[in-house]
Amino acid sequence: MKMRIIITLVVALLATACSGGTAPSQTRPTIVATTTILGDIVEQIAGDVYDVEVLMPVGADPHDFRPSAKQIATAQRATLVVANGLHLEQGLEDVLTNLEQDGVAVFQVGDVIEPRRFDDGSPDPHVWFDPERMATVVVRLGDRLAELDPSVDWKARADAYVDEVLATEQQMRDIFSAIPQERRKLVTSHLAFGYLADRFGFKLIGVIVPGGSTLGEPSAAALAALADAIRQEDVPAIFVESTASPKLAETLASEVGREVAVVPLYTGSLGDPGSGADTYLGMLLTDATRIADALQ
Repeated sequence: MKMRIIITLVVALLATACSGGTAPSQTRPTIVATTTILGDIVEQIAGDVYDVEVLMPVGADPHDFRPSAKQIATAQRATLVVANGLHLEQGLEDVLTNLEQDGVAVFQVGDVIEPRRFDDGSPDPHVWFDPERMATVVVRLGDRLAELDPSVDWKARADAYVDEVLATEQQMRDIFSAIPQERRKLVTSHLAFGYLADRFGFKLIGVIVPGGSTLGEPSAAALAALADAIRQEDVPAIFVESTASPKLAETLASEVGREVAVVPLYTGSLGDPGSGADTYLGMLLTDATRIADALQ
């Protein structure tokens, strides 16, 4: 009997030591975001209420990302999954469909805004480069969170972040004001900057990779035509995604016959900590500064 009591006491002491002397903490509910950009937005609004998991790592190209089985399982257990939609996350489309069919709450940016369209009529998924559209997204995300948990004043949280988004838009306008109108011309890796061009008054001269995805392949004839356009329009820089190799852009620049800068921009992913682009709003300002510096 004494031995049994001693064993029981030892087991109890070990359990207490392993738990730090307190009852296990309750795990917070989780929101899963597909991209780092959406992950930061969710974190700003709800990070003190929910754990925020982001499927894509920093530097991942959302057009060709494929989730692991573990990530899919995490999304299946989430209170809410936040995605861009509009065919941005091409490797996640079936997953998102299956999640909704299984009863998981899914919020897609493309469902709450009117997207701009490419020339072929397909939607442009790069909505985050339009702060005003993203302000609408934030408001609607707040509405969805209020449906899931009405105990929190999500409207106040969303409104506060909308103010930051719109203040950032004004900062971008101030930065771009240094660029003469005749030099507001963009040549980019792919069609990622249509929203920015529309909102801030830039002309899109051309892209290296055809279409709205990074997965296309340019032809030699198309690259030659783009080099001609750069010469004729006197474009001083080619902007490339930080998530992609700059080799094609460097080859194109060498074909122009004069100096053309190749400037990396953050597009489908935030930057590393300390990059200045490790938040959504920081990314917008970093890109705006790099564009202005290259085109002045």
